[in-house]
Amino acid sequence: MTRFDLLFAFAARLDQFGVTLTRAGLVVVLVWIGGLKVYRYEDEGIVPFAANSPAMSFVYADPAHYKAHMNPEGALVPANRAWHEANGTYPFAHALGSVIVLYGVMIALHPVLPRVAAVGSFLVAGMSVVTLSFLVTTPEVWVPDLGGEHGFPLLAGPGRLVVKDAIMLGAAVVTMADSARAYLRTRAATRPEVVLREAA
Repeated sequence: MTRFDLLFAFAARLDQFGVTLTRAGLVVVLVWIGGLKVYRYEDEGIVPFAANSPAMSFVYADPAHYKAHMNPEGALVPANRAWHEANGTYPFAHALGSVIVLYGVMIALHPVLPRVAAVGSFLVAGMSVVTLSFLVTTPEVWVPDLGGEHGFPLLAGPGRLVVKDAIMLGAAVVTMADSARAYLRTRAATRPEVVLREAA
């Protein structure tokens, strides 16, 4: 065996470690990003996505006029803050953040409740599909026409944020499969007669 073959053999044994890292990464990202929804700059930042989504715009009182009231990250413009208060920006973001944190906690329960973790991963996969739909519905994901290069496929900052959910989707499917497998192993060990009956 050559030195490179040994490296490949070592790499081939890292699949389960990779799944564990993937799960940990999902938990960190979900809890962190969801937790940030207690901050108003984060709440205001998601407005373009929800306001332009046919399935989500109803959560705001005035989704059509958000562009005139967007604050740069870290800036405080009292008039814009008042508009977001009236628009329902913050309650929606707080609810969304709570759900995202819940998904992260569900996935973190894999060692003790793999069935719950599998459901959590499934929900994250669905959430990622919804997020990826923003590439179609949100104008801000593409570089605007300001006289230079613009439009598809030139992703603006929000677009670069959204497209990363393609990785989140794949990670969620991987951890869902792993958690489902762990649940079925546990079930087979504790109730083999049920598994055998269902297999028949």
